[in-house]
Amino acid sequence: MPRHSLGLFVLRGLTFSIGCLGLAWGIFVLPQSEAAEDFRDLESRLLRFETFGPATFTRILESQASQHLSACDTHSQRAMLLMQMALAQTALRSGAVNEFDWHAKSVEARSRRILSCSSRQSFVWLVLFDLEVLHGVLNEHSFDLLAMSYETSPNEGWISIRRILVAMPLILTAPEPVRQRILNEFQLLIRYGFTDVAAVAYLRAPTLARSLLETGVKQLDISQQRKFSDELQTLQKLRS
Repeated sequence: MPRHSLGLFVLRGLTFSIGCLGLAWGIFVLPQSEAAEDFRDLESRLLRFETFGPATFTRILESQASQHLSACDTHSQRAMLLMQMALAQTALRSGAVNEFDWHAKSVEARSRRILSCSSRQSFVWLVLFDLEVLHGVLNEHSFDLLAMSYETSPNEGWISIRRILVAMPLILTAPEPVRQRILNEFQLLIRYGFTDVAAVAYLRAPTLARSLLETGVKQLDISQQRKFSDELQTLQKLRS
């Protein structure tokens, strides 16, 4: 996905479109080993921010293949979490409280099973933190979950992109060590060329936190500062 398209997409809140795209039929009808390959492909598409309708996600989650996935099948389980979190967020936005609670409990149970297989699953720790945020719970335990996500994968690009968008609005609430990690991640995203995501994160930050972010930007070289500034101006125009 082009950088500006990604920036516009995340600016609009990481929502999933209602229109359905066709998924590989293997998820529904092929043997488990082959279905796992389809889940891996689905994971890859979701990580590229491809959009699918809630009905598509529901069909996959209810399919026979999804019921027999190993908790240790990292790629398949990651795809399942991405779909379940999308459905939970959709339910929350629409005010379907009971549906949100059902999806949230399912996400938490799946996350715990995955962590029982491997505790170094940074994305899963991030999902658990995001669930706390969606429930309106922000306490020491919540930020411990975010800290575990940083601890288990501090510099992995695809995780950083998602983590900064979840964490940035809460930067002033975070304990100082976690706050510093959020600031460092913001700076690293610009340094490694993810200026679109950094610009979105900046716009999601509390107004009082933006001076901290600007201090980090000024520590980068001039070309990186300019790219970030250009991206920020583009997104601000799209927003207005």
